[in-house]
Amino acid sequence: MKWNEPLEIQQVTYILDLGTEIIVIEHVPARVNVETGERLFAPETVAKIQRMLQSRQTPARVISAPVFDFAA
Repeated sequence: MKWNEPLEIQQVTYILDLGTEIIVIEHVPARVNVETGERLFAPETVAKIQRMLQSRQTPARVISAPVFDFAA
């Protein structure tokens, strides 16, 4: 990433694929490169995500998602 690329503060959805489950965390603050979509998270944000995952708190809601095999 170049230092002069435009960044914008946005609320994003963070998706973590653990193999047997997918965890979705909504409304995560991030600096987003408006040209490339690259997302940068503050260290405090990353620490809070890690605490949420370790504590396994009750989720706000649970969703199901279909899985497609692109190679099929």
